[in-house]
Amino acid sequence: MTSATTVVPLPPVRPPIATGAGLTHRGRVRERNEDAILTDPSGMLWAVADGMGGHGHGDVAADIVIDCLETIADDESPAEALLSRLTEANRLVRERAALSGAEGMGSTVVAVMVVRAMAWVAWVGDARAYLVRGGRLRLLTRDHTLVQALVDKGELRPEEAERHPESHIVTRAVGGTPEIEIDLLTQPLLPGDRLMLCSDGLPRAIYEPTIEALLAGADGAQAGCERLISEALANGASDNVSAIVVDVREG
Repeated sequence: MTSATTVVPLPPVRPPIATGAGLTHRGRVRERNEDAILTDPSGMLWAVADGMGGHGHGDVAADIVIDCLETIADDESPAEALLSRLTEANRLVRERAALSGAEGMGSTVVAVMVVRAMAWVAWVGDARAYLVRGGRLRLLTRDHTLVQALVDKGELRPEEAERHPESHIVTRAVGGTPEIEIDLLTQPLLPGDRLMLCSDGLPRAIYEPTIEALLAGADGAQAGCERLISEALANGASDNVSAIVVDVREG
C-alpha cells in the first residue's frame, strides 16, 4: 500500500523593485550643462552621460548617448541591449563630429539595467556607479582615465588620484575611437540596496566618505540626489554635476 504525498507549492518569489530619481546641475563655474541623465519610471534603465568637446558639442554628444539608450525595450537582453546601443551611439557621435568639424566631441557614460534581482552596469570613461549596502559605499566601476592607469601600474597612490592635475583625462569615450571599448559587470541586488550613478563632477567635489554619509542618511532617492547636488554646489562644483539614486526594495 502506498501513501499519497501532498505537495504544498511554495509562494512565488517576487523580484525586488527598483525606484529612483535623478538631478543634474551645471555647477558653479561652467556656463553650460553638458551632462544628460536618463531616469526610468519603470525602474529598469538608468544612465548618466557626461559630454565633452565644448562650444555646444559636449551636450549634443551626451544627448545622443541618452537617446540611443532610451530605445531599449523591456524584453531585451540587458548585456546585448547596453552594448549595442552604446556602439550605435559611438557611431552617431563620430558622424556628428565629422559633419560639424567638432574635434574632441564625445561623452563618457554609465548605464544600469535592473532586471529582476540583478543590475547590469555598462560604462565608458569616468562616469561612475556606486553601491550602498548596509550603510557602506562601494565603487562598482573602474575609471577609464590616465591617472587610474597610473594607479594600476603602481606609479600613483589611489589617494593621490582624485586630486591629480591630469585626473580629467579619459582614455575611453563614446565617439573617441572608431571601435568603442565598453566595460560591463553584473551586481546581484538585495532589498535595501541603494545604487548611485554620477558624472565625474560629483566625486571631484565630494570625497567618498561624505558621499557615503549623505546617501546612508537620505530618506529616499530624491532626497539622496538633493543632498549630493547641494553638497557639491556648496563645495564649489567646478564641473557639471549629475547624480541618480536608485533604491531597491522587496517586491
